Amino acid sequence: MAFAAEKLQSDDTLLDAYSASVADAVDRIGPAVCRIERIGAGGHGSGFVIAQDGLVVTNFHVVGDARAVRVTMPDGASREGHVLGRDPDTDIALVRADGSFADVAPLGDSKRLRRGQIAIAIGNPLGFEWTVTAGVVSALGRSMRASTGRLIDDVIQTDAALNPGNSGGPLVSSAGEVIGVNTAMIHGAQGIAFAVASNTANFVISEIIRFGRVRRAFIGVSADTTNLPRRAALLSQVTTNTAVRLRSVEKNGPAAKAGLKEGDIIAAIDGRPVTGVDDLVRMLDAERIGRETLCTVVRRTGVSQVAVTPVARTN
Repeated sequence: MAFAAEKLQSDDTLLDAYSASVADAVDRIGPAVCRIERIGAGGHGSGFVIAQDGLVVTNFHVVGDARAVRVTMPDGASREGHVLGRDPDTDIALVRADGSFADVAPLGDSKRLRRGQIAIAIGNPLGFEWTVTAGVVSALGRSMRASTGRLIDDVIQTDAALNPGNSGGPLVSSAGEVIGVNTAMIHGAQGIAFAVASNTANFVISEIIRFGRVRRAFIGVSADTTNLPRRAALLSQVTTNTAVRLRSVEKNGPAAKAGLKEGDIIAAIDGRPVTGVDDLVRMLDAERIGRETLCTVVRRTGVSQVAVTPVARTN
């Protein structure tokens, strides 16, 4: 009996510690979580303030193409906000709300995440009260298809359920840092939810603040994933069995100017294997804009290195 009593007391202590950890994180981040409503267009979701001058992070699909939104804080204060920029490719949008804000939700470093650590999803779908669910980080480094068809990389999977209207709210660690932006859940699946990692959100926010949009590289091709013959793989010095075949090459685009042609197979970029279209899209990031990029190209005549200089994508 004594052992059972001690175990019960130990379990209660652990439960109290878990509860306190979740409650403390919610108390720290919750006041910065807001409701986002499109003005004159309908639709709503959640967001969170990241700077006292009114910068608010939310989902692209929450704001859509709206220019103005209504931002309502947990204390009932309501302000108008203007969408500074949006990135459909990562489902992130940045809003500037009128006025100043005392409570902010700091972005943490998602690279430090571990599977199994506490994950807390906070939303403000009603505008006056938080909704909170808690679970653990189930998986890291997932990829999820955005509405544009582009893959969002480094997505966090969690079993912290998302309530209706919680899209755009923060996923929070027990340390009270935002580790992700809640973005979607798989309908029909039991308790599977996703968040865009905080480091990805941080990059998108920085790009929007500096340039008004997220810059991505463009070479002017469309492509399909294709099998890479073993001999071609050996000649290309890659260890994969798939690559990308160029379906079309835009006239006067960077690829065409470099000599790439329809039917060419790109096996690697700057020595890194390109196993499919998703790899090609992922590698064409802002860092490659205006920088000579070496493509390992497989043709019937053999393998060659073609230097392409990507430009900034304009759409």
